[in-house]
This record gives sequence, C-alpha cells and structure tokens, in this order.
Amino acid sequence: MRDVIVPKALRDAVAASGFSPAVRAGDFLFLTGATGGRADGTMPDTAAEQTDIALAKVLEILRTAGGTVGSVVELTSYHTDIDADFSAVDTRLRAILHEPLPAWTAVEVARLRRPGARVEFRIVAHLPQPSETAP
Repeated sequence: MRDVIVPKALRDAVAASGFSPAVRAGDFLFLTGATGGRADGTMPDTAAEQTDIALAKVLEILRTAGGTVGSVVELTSYHTDIDADFSAVDTRLRAILHEPLPAWTAVEVARLRRPGARVEFRIVAHLPQPSETAP
C-alpha cells in the first residue's frame, strides 16, 4: 500500500508541480528531495539558511505523517560545493536533528534543479503503523 502525505502548507506547490512531498510504503516514509527555497520562491545565499528552511519543510511533512525528528533513519545530502558548505550544513543538521544523527551520506553534485540551491536533502523515516488486531 502506498499513501501520499501532503501537508496543508505544501498543497499549492504539489498542485503546481505534481510531485508528492512524501510517500508512505508500509512502515517507511520516503520524502521528496527538500531544498531551502523560501515560501516566496527566493533562495537564500547560504547553505546554513537553506538547510534550516529545507529541514523545516521536512519536519512539517513528518508531523503531518505522525512522525518526529526522531523518525528519520536515513539522510542523503547533495551539495554543489561540499568543501565550502559541509561544515555549515553539518552544524545545522546536528542542531535540528540532534545526535545520534541518522545514517547519512553526503554527495557533491554539479548542480541542483532549483536555481541557487546549494544543498538538497533526501530523507527516509521509519513510522511504524499501528498494528490492527482482530476483535
């Protein structure tokens, strides 16, 4: 079974793009890559601010699905300049996700889809569904 998770705050973006913010498959939630663009469409200049905004979106999706920051089990971060930005991203991730961090892979890429994006996050969360018991 596959359920799409769409927080109220992202409904317009979903309608415009057709992408699902997250898809639940069994006890796992797979989130679409999150970049740090502001609600007005502008992109902050720093990887730290982009990280804060992107992870705020992630946390909103997790809350909508019934999860928390502790539900995140895997994180892949994509960086357009890993040497320049990794330290700032690492600092913000530790402040927002808290230690112990989820399994994390960091990858440098030539560019990201959103103009001005310096970092993008792909997240997998574990959200066990309540077991149904027979009456």
